[in-house]
Amino acid sequence: MSEHHAAEPTAEPAARPAAEPAARPAAESVPLAFLELLARGAPAEEYERLGRPDGSPAADRARLLALRVRSELEGRRRREAELTALFATAHDLAGVRELDDVLRAIVQRARSLLGTEVAYMTINDPEAGDTYMRVTEGSVSARFQQLRLGMGEGLGGLVAQTARPYVTDDYMRDERFLHTRNIDSGVSDEGLVAILGVPLMLGREVIGVLFAADRRPRVFDREQVALLASFAAHAAVAIDTARLLAETREAMAELEAANAIIRDRSAAIERSSEVHDRLTELVLRGGGVGDVAAAVSEVLDGGVEFAEISEGGGSAPARAVERSRRDGHAVRDGDAWVAAVSAGGELLGALVLRGHRELDPTDQRTLERAAMVTSLLLLARRSAGEAEQRVRGELLDDLLDAADRDPRLLRERAARLGADLDVPHVVLAARLDTDGGTGRRETTDRQRLWSAASHLAATRHGLAAAREGGTVLLLPLAGGEASGGCAAPGDPREPGDPGGTARQVAAQLGAAVHAPVTVGASPPVPAPAADPAAVAAACDEARRCLDTLRLLGRLGEGAAAGDLGFLGLLLADGRDIEGFVRRTLGPLLEYDERRGTDLVGTLEAYFASGSSPARTKDVLHVHVNTVAQRLERVGRLLGSDWQCPERALEVQLALRLHRMSAAVAR
Repeated sequence: MSEHHAAEPTAEPAARPAAEPAARPAAESVPLAFLELLARGAPAEEYERLGRPDGSPAADRARLLALRVRSELEGRRRREAELTALFATAHDLAGVRELDDVLRAIVQRARSLLGTEVAYMTINDPEAGDTYMRVTEGSVSARFQQLRLGMGEGLGGLVAQTARPYVTDDYMRDERFLHTRNIDSGVSDEGLVAILGVPLMLGREVIGVLFAADRRPRVFDREQVALLASFAAHAAVAIDTARLLAETREAMAELEAANAIIRDRSAAIERSSEVHDRLTELVLRGGGVGDVAAAVSEVLDGGVEFAEISEGGGSAPARAVERSRRDGHAVRDGDAWVAAVSAGGELLGALVLRGHRELDPTDQRTLERAAMVTSLLLLARRSAGEAEQRVRGELLDDLLDAADRDPRLLRERAARLGADLDVPHVVLAARLDTDGGTGRRETTDRQRLWSAASHLAATRHGLAAAREGGTVLLLPLAGGEASGGCAAPGDPREPGDPGGTARQVAAQLGAAVHAPVTVGASPPVPAPAADPAAVAAACDEARRCLDTLRLLGRLGEGAAAGDLGFLGLLLADGRDIEGFVRRTLGPLLEYDERRGTDLVGTLEAYFASGSSPARTKDVLHVHVNTVAQRLERVGRLLGSDWQCPERALEVQLALRLHRMSAAVAR
């Protein structure tokens, strides 16, 4: 039964020529069958099968017409898909701001519409003079994805150079292109055969190439070339738009940065103007250094203080102050900024701004301007002070030169200057010891010393005057009482000691003028107003002490006559023999008085025996070890240097004076 049914279709066509009247209705149904094929989108093979059995001219014509209509419909559908893809690409271009996203979408759609296995895009590099791979779709070779093509090399290099599309159905065998090892290796790794490339144009400039490629031989028709060129045009627009957007963003960023700078500059200028106005107002109304520091603190939003430069460097960092003074600008020191306050080479102090590790140039100039104003205020204050100091100097000159002045008038003049001439004072003779100099330099040095000494005298309620190439000061002794005793040089001094005062003044004046200042002190003057002649005598002794220090080479030091040992005894007008003995042998005398010993006698026998312990034992009739023990005790009481030549001379002189005083007393 099955074989019979399989043969039936072949028997039926053979019977049709015998039945002629049935042929026309079959022929008339052929166009309808073609329409049915068109309606369901049948493949071209079915059209061929439907037309061949009939063989009539009408059937052939109907088949050809149906195929033409089918071709037109397919072309329209293809163009519709292409237009849809182009519109979608344009939509992507309008909605996506990142260039890589747009270019990747273009390459993906080109590959999809052209039905290729690979699509890619290269971009020209004007600086390198070649074109490089930017986007790939469907690529599997890393070497291919990193290719760079020189202008005129390969298919892509030729497109980039000539601005014309090129196509090949078998690239490796196509002799039209300049083959290089680098390009051929990349193409071989990717396995590409058929390649179509179209230029990316901006005006007349080629900026890159868009490619579609297959890994088998293939012929690209005109419509496919035109389609890829349309995508290339979109890609060029995307690149140009992205470039314009990038330039716009960059310009906006620059504008924002410029606006920020302008705002900062405007704020800085406003702050600077505010500081200028406030500082001008301070100067006009006679403000002080503290007012300047407070104004700058408020404007710069930090703590500003004025640091005086005194012995030991004061509260300002010495290195930073010196660097600022040398450079003429504020300098950073840790988390602080330091601006030196100086005038005419003289360092007056420093403005210190704390709490700012960084400071913009405008605020730095504000701090420097404040330092300049501070120096002007200090100079103005000094000028006013100098007028007062001249009055102080005139009063001291009267005390030194006119012993017959009325004490009452002297007291009144001193009271107006804040000085009290009825308390103990000390006269100090100071001299600036530099490398020497003549003319203007020497005059300047003396002026600097007098200015510093006058300022010091004013702060300590004393007097100062420039005399005989140096300066003389009359200062009250701290503690209110005179102290006649003095220790050896370098020993600590109690307040009220002339030698200690001399050393202190030497250090302060030296720091102020940045040079060694030697100071000699007189004995205390109990009441200068009541006895002006005592002031003149004390001044003479202070000068002698000063000259002795300079002769001894002790420049930059301060001392009183009592600090100079037996030289001081010779220099002093009062010849304080008892004081000299006490200063030299005091610990030894006190020890003998307390213990009932005779270390003084042992010491006399020791010197009388030529400093020989063996001969000393014979004089004292004791064992030599006893002599050694007593001398060791002497060393602990007088100091380890008591046998040094200079000190031994003083000790021997004191021993003789002590014996003479004891003999006179008996």
